Amino acid sequence: MSDKRFNRRNFLKIMGAAGVATGAGVMMPKEVLLARAEKSGKGRQRYEVKPGELDDYYGFWSGGHSGEIRIIGVPSMREIKRIPVFNWDVGTGWGITNESKKLLRGRNFGDTHHVHGSYKNGTYDGKWLFVNDKLNNRVARIRIDYMEVDAIVDVPNIQGAHGLFPQRYPKTEWVVLNSEFQTPVPNDASNKKAFLNPQEYYGMHTIIDAERMSIVCQVMVDENCDLAATDYKGKYSMCTSYNIEKGVTISEMLASDYDYLIIFHWGRIRDALRKGKYKRVNGVKVIDGRKGHSDITLRIPVPKNPHGVNISPDGRYAVCCGKVSPTVTVVDLEKVDLAFEGKIKPEDCIVAQPYIGLGPLHTTFDGRGNAITSVFIDSTNVKWNIAKAIEAEKKGPEEKKKNPHIVDVLDIHYQVGHIMATMAETKEADGKWLISLNKVSKDRFLNAGPFKVENDQLVDISGEKLRLVHDSPAYIEPHDCIMVRRDIIEPKVKHRHEMFEHPLAVTKNSVERKGNKVIIRMTANAPVFGLQEVRVKKGDKVTLIVTNHDEIIDLTNGVAISNYNINFVIAPFQTKSVTFTADKPGVFWIYCTNFCHALHLEMRMRLIVEA
Repeated sequence: MSDKRFNRRNFLKIMGAAGVATGAGVMMPKEVLLARAEKSGKGRQRYEVKPGELDDYYGFWSGGHSGEIRIIGVPSMREIKRIPVFNWDVGTGWGITNESKKLLRGRNFGDTHHVHGSYKNGTYDGKWLFVNDKLNNRVARIRIDYMEVDAIVDVPNIQGAHGLFPQRYPKTEWVVLNSEFQTPVPNDASNKKAFLNPQEYYGMHTIIDAERMSIVCQVMVDENCDLAATDYKGKYSMCTSYNIEKGVTISEMLASDYDYLIIFHWGRIRDALRKGKYKRVNGVKVIDGRKGHSDITLRIPVPKNPHGVNISPDGRYAVCCGKVSPTVTVVDLEKVDLAFEGKIKPEDCIVAQPYIGLGPLHTTFDGRGNAITSVFIDSTNVKWNIAKAIEAEKKGPEEKKKNPHIVDVLDIHYQVGHIMATMAETKEADGKWLISLNKVSKDRFLNAGPFKVENDQLVDISGEKLRLVHDSPAYIEPHDCIMVRRDIIEPKVKHRHEMFEHPLAVTKNSVERKGNKVIIRMTANAPVFGLQEVRVKKGDKVTLIVTNHDEIIDLTNGVAISNYNINFVIAPFQTKSVTFTADKPGVFWIYCTNFCHALHLEMRMRLIVEA
């Protein structure tokens, strides 16, 4: 080419014409991963993503009590986007537009903890994300093609909606949600005798229809239900429980030397639903899963106050972290059927309880037979081998004391909570990168005041040793994350909306009055709104519907109304609406907030409110 400057668009055209697999980026991510590993040497991957390059993975982070999801590129750790979920967001108008208000129903705050993708045959299908709201007990579904929320379901009869996990096989039809806090059932005036009696408090394991975003049923148990998981065969879901005592104080919750991993048998749940073996509580089918009342639950004893439960990529083992015990418990899922049938005891499903460190919380996997566990009190990531832990268990206590399962220990900074490796919640765990989500940063960043950021650390796990390569300041409790290969997600993401997917899409500008109700339908084409002036009367209830008709994929328009507390953004071919009362007479400018054109500042119109 005569122009020797790199032109990415021309490069893609040339490579595509030559028959080279370019996907939606420069190279398919598997090739990129291999190339970067080869350039940098075994176990020393290149984590720098230079200008013009793309990340290998989409990282989806929960935003904690910000109520959002964050998209972070891995390995660059660049924040690419924030998806508002249970929070107001002026950047998009979430919580301001009629469409978002319909989903939020007046509750504009949340506490997102666990974000997970939908599955097909044990790996991500790039269709949906799901995330819980621990504060207001909801589950949201995000369309990956638009990276926007399209459904929110309220979950009654629970508090502390915590562990969440989708069905992995054969595809995501169900999503399970655990209630961390036990409450009376029902928790209302009809059951007030139970208010002061914790023995009448119960946990709930909720099953949600992923397609309809409606509640299938709930399974009531005596214990609380903390973290969640599903198996790779579509047979079981599970929860850890740290309060089998039904305690209401810390000392009461710590009284027992063991708690449970509770496994729920989906075939028997479906059978109970078919046979009507449930009662309705607040409109939801509630199945009795308490010990001694049902055959749909199996309780495997786990020391002590367990937190995370994670499934190995081969589907064979569930690993439960003890939290107050320095051990993890390895459960052989192939033995669970025998335990449900009464042929072995539940504790016989345990094949190892190796020592890991003080305060193990969560476990992830490298796809090479190794697990990596976050250890909160020790502030470490511990890499250990599952097969060696099982073999040492067979040989007895003296062999276990040697800790032959420990492969490597990495000091991190500091107090790690969740931990996640690339593709590790799928059968395609690839052992490339790991994120350690640390609760405390201390001296790792510039001092910006008493409120300190947290620290997400990027770790290279491609070699035998764990190698810390990057610190990333993180705002307000980004609780958990997943990292998905780019080739799974990028082809599914659309550059623009389907215009007529929104029933109110505007193609013709108009103002319609019905009594004191005024409907303004308006197009936006940078740098012009479809209307230049609208007159309404004081007290009118005004609905403004705007469709962005710009075809350029990056060209968003903003719509803000001066002194009326309205501000939202519309992407190409997108439609949004707001409704407000014109309660102040005067002239008010409606203007574009997103720099869209050389004449961006001139992109405005008058709203005249007559007294």
